[in-house]
Amino acid sequence: MNFDRDKHFMQIALAQAQQASACGEVPVGAVIVQCGIAERADRVIAAAHNQPVGLKDPTAHAEMLALRQAAQALGNYRLDGCELFVTLEPCAMCAQALLHARIARVVYGAAEPKTGAAGSVVNILGDARLNHQTQVQGGVLADAAAALLQGFFTQQRRAARQSAQPLRDDALRTPDAAFAPLWQALPDGWREASQTTQAGSELNGLRFHWIDLQPQTPPPSPSLPSSPATGSAWVLLHGPASWWPEWLALAQSLTRAGHRVLLPDLIGCGLSDKPKKPQWHTMQRHAAILAQWLKGLGEPVWQVGVAPEQADLGQHVVRSLQAHHDLPATLAVIEAPIHAHLPAGWQHWPYPDQGHRAAHKAWPWPPS
Repeated sequence: MNFDRDKHFMQIALAQAQQASACGEVPVGAVIVQCGIAERADRVIAAAHNQPVGLKDPTAHAEMLALRQAAQALGNYRLDGCELFVTLEPCAMCAQALLHARIARVVYGAAEPKTGAAGSVVNILGDARLNHQTQVQGGVLADAAAALLQGFFTQQRRAARQSAQPLRDDALRTPDAAFAPLWQALPDGWREASQTTQAGSELNGLRFHWIDLQPQTPPPSPSLPSSPATGSAWVLLHGPASWWPEWLALAQSLTRAGHRVLLPDLIGCGLSDKPKKPQWHTMQRHAAILAQWLKGLGEPVWQVGVAPEQADLGQHVVRSLQAHHDLPATLAVIEAPIHAHLPAGWQHWPYPDQGHRAAHKAWPWPPS
């Protein structure tokens, strides 16, 4: 390897990368050199930079454009005896094209740990199972190539922040008007029991909603689920495709039996905020939010009731309360009774578009 020679041609590639940056393209540059034979000197037969944005062409990587130029210059798609110098490790598309062109050697600057096909992720250029292999030399002027890329993406992020528009109110939460039929169908006092908070490290600024029903005084009913004595606190966790009114009938029975009852909307459901990335929703995250919220309410013991589909989440919440908050809790799996007084279609009110259904799409939520 002649390092001075490699540096010389890589500097030409870097100049191409700078042109890409000036055009708003990811700064990658490439040159193809026809190696001299006998008295003939090496000569650059192609020089190009990234242009997928400008050309509206997903294949317009610097390497691909340089290959096209070189093939035209030599009048042959086979580029025997040629070397490619590129500022960033080639991707799989470009690596395969380099093999088709029979490029003898590839020299790159910065490694690409996410998509590099010259050894970082896969090694297409050196895979012995293929019918051709290409010599590879990486790390030539790597710091300069990496600095150019880092500076470009830093500038892009800064510009994005400066031009970013605040999220609309309905981006994360359903407009209040969607819930008007619910409050109209319920007796007086229910809307006053509606509570929200954005406090707590686990919520990270998201709005969390619940209904907080205080106990009434008549004696307990024998039709209630097996439960401790009057005066205990219940939290009822709705199913993965529902929201708090699922528990309306049972909550009324429990409060008449003298229990405090909390009906939360899990994040992504009901009146709570709805992050739009399904991967946000994990069992661990939902359980941590619920446990931190319950700890802050000051009850000495919690009875956690869950719909059968949410038994795993209920177990996670109980374990989190016991292990991380030193708070006694027990679990009960309960079929939610049907409440006949709610208007038809109430299950769908919180989800006016598909973006609000990320939690439903993600279920069953992974444990971590």
